[in-house]
Amino acid sequence: MTVTRGDIERAQVVIAGRIHRTPTFRSTELGVSLKAELFQHTGSFKARGALNRLAALTLEERGRGVVTWSAGNHAQAVAWAAAEASVDCLVQMWQTASPFKVERARSYGATVDTSSPDPAAAYDRTLEVVDREGRVFVHPHSDPLVVAGHGTLALELLEDVPDLDTVVVGVGGGGLVSGIVTALDGRARVVAVEPERSPALSAGLEAGEPVRVGTDTIADGLAPPFAGELPLEVCRGRVESVLVTEEEIADGMRFLYTQAKLACEPAGAAAAGAVLAGKVEAGRGVAVIVSGGNVEPQQAAAILREQ
Repeated sequence: MTVTRGDIERAQVVIAGRIHRTPTFRSTELGVSLKAELFQHTGSFKARGALNRLAALTLEERGRGVVTWSAGNHAQAVAWAAAEASVDCLVQMWQTASPFKVERARSYGATVDTSSPDPAAAYDRTLEVVDREGRVFVHPHSDPLVVAGHGTLALELLEDVPDLDTVVVGVGGGGLVSGIVTALDGRARVVAVEPERSPALSAGLEAGEPVRVGTDTIADGLAPPFAGELPLEVCRGRVESVLVTEEEIADGMRFLYTQAKLACEPAGAAAAGAVLAGKVEAGRGVAVIVSGGNVEPQQAAAILREQ
């Protein structure tokens, strides 16, 4: 199981004209370029990988339908891509998942099951569904086609930031960062930013295998219970890991709202928060990914009021 730069270039062709070419602009206040991926379909980069994966389904697989497991952004992206392809979609979420994101997934026509008590139980239920119903599992971070789709974001960055030397990206299960690492192929350093309260990728890299971690963070989009085997394989020795506190994530969100006018969710602000806190040095060749525009108004208001 692997992914290559050629896979990403092919994915770019597959999804061309079906995704937004999201803008990259310079933030003089932060001293970096911002890739505004929150303007993507469904509000995050996840639409890239979902489209690429659904496009590869055989006629027989389309008839069986798909299932996925997600806290929200991947769920929405797969639901949207499935609707675009007229494929039945089941999403496994859990009881504490954001009601806002649950309803957004349903709005694209997916069936959403929130009966599991936590992410780990929902993952186990997903595997049971695959065995029982034969649905195709669109894995959020360990499917090579999903990762290849996500990597198309980095190809755009290489065009938009000619002097690119560093990409700073918020990380959960590792699907996006592994796509970026593969697409860049050594052309720039990659800094993976994780919540201190949900360090799935760094814990997995240290252990050499997926490790279950806590997920108690405001950045629910960066809080899977473990990182995927594929991202761990791709990222080993190729990324730098930085952890951010809850307040640093909130500071990043407030900065993006007030200074960059980007209405992102906490997960979309982690990378900017790391730069703002001085944990990653700013510079002309530094690009920060802002992905995730799905936040409940009440949560956004509380963070903006510094509560």
